Amino acid sequence: MFKSKKYIELEDKYGAHNYHPLPVVLAKGEGVFVWDVEGKKYYDFLSSYSAVNQGHCHPKIVDVLKKQADTLTLTSRAFYNNVLGQYEQFITKLFGYDKVLPMNTGVEGGETANKLARKWGYMKKGISKNKARIVFANGNFWGRTLAAISSSDDPSSYEGFGPFMPGYDLIPYNNLEALEKELQDFNVCAFMVEPIQGEAGVVVPDQGYLEGVRKLCDKYNVLFIADEVQTGIARTGKMLACDYEDARPDILILGKAISGGVFPVSAVLADDEIMLCIKPGEHGSTFGGNPIACKVAQAALEVVIDENLAENAYRLGKIFRKELRDFDNDMITLVRGKGLLNAIIIKPKNGKEAWDVCLKLRDNGLLAKPTHGDIIRFAPPLLITEEQLMECITIIKKTILSF
Repeated sequence: MFKSKKYIELEDKYGAHNYHPLPVVLAKGEGVFVWDVEGKKYYDFLSSYSAVNQGHCHPKIVDVLKKQADTLTLTSRAFYNNVLGQYEQFITKLFGYDKVLPMNTGVEGGETANKLARKWGYMKKGISKNKARIVFANGNFWGRTLAAISSSDDPSSYEGFGPFMPGYDLIPYNNLEALEKELQDFNVCAFMVEPIQGEAGVVVPDQGYLEGVRKLCDKYNVLFIADEVQTGIARTGKMLACDYEDARPDILILGKAISGGVFPVSAVLADDEIMLCIKPGEHGSTFGGNPIACKVAQAALEVVIDENLAENAYRLGKIFRKELRDFDNDMITLVRGKGLLNAIIIKPKNGKEAWDVCLKLRDNGLLAKPTHGDIIRFAPPLLITEEQLMECITIIKKTILSF
């Protein structure tokens, strides 16, 4: 482990201490596997927080990146380029919206959606200047910018970073009564919500919740913003988690796997009535919509479609949850999820907690990470086979039994 120790010490000495990684140093990835600097092979059950749904270093996506990088990388939006319009046509047709606003990261997508909603609130709904409100759900997570942490109820995100963004309010997740009460305020321009709360520990709402959100937003003339940065792009067994219900959002935020994990790409989609509220000079990004990002994103989405990754996630997710729910062990108190976005809640045993379970999983050849202390999220690349999944389930059961 000398090499690993050396790299960990380098990061500790020269890097900011804003992460607490599992002690493993990765040097290579392919498909569902990653290898550390010593050459040990692991199943990746985090998928870079669902950014590599298509698997590590998917050849089609990487080839497109290399080819475009040799031709044209960046023009900024000061000029047109010959790639952006084609990509915009592709993604708007795929998801069924009039327009797309390309950005780079998931949190930039969230910021963009918030700005769009506020502008729409003033221009279209008629909210008085600086009075617009956006409602969020408790347990939400969409990044760590000042705006994102202003909507958080997690002290580790917001403590010590105030003052916070005004006009943000929280209600309980999966609670339509609380939502309706807030939406009665004319100044509410939007409700932004994750269809399944990922960072909170894969919290799945009741069936009908998203459809209820859609109906209430229609009733009170409020925009429904769906944060599908983690749940989108086939992760939950459909292209979008919202697709499980009649719940088309007014503003759709995509990120992470929209690029297959090889380049930072995010996108905000909306129809003309909303998107055209923002005029030239009011929002943008130097790198947003750059030629590499456009080519990579289109290739990544084509891989999801061509390789039937949503269908695979749906089928294997059901197998995964059944196997772990039928596994009679008091250390696992709950199994939940949709598609291949799943989590287990760990009950401490003999002084060992979820972190210890993840360390043991690592030793046994599978990488996962705890969230919120007692929850382990399991999210392998979506091209995993049933045979590989069963091998991983065996590893998980063996690990749990070792405690």
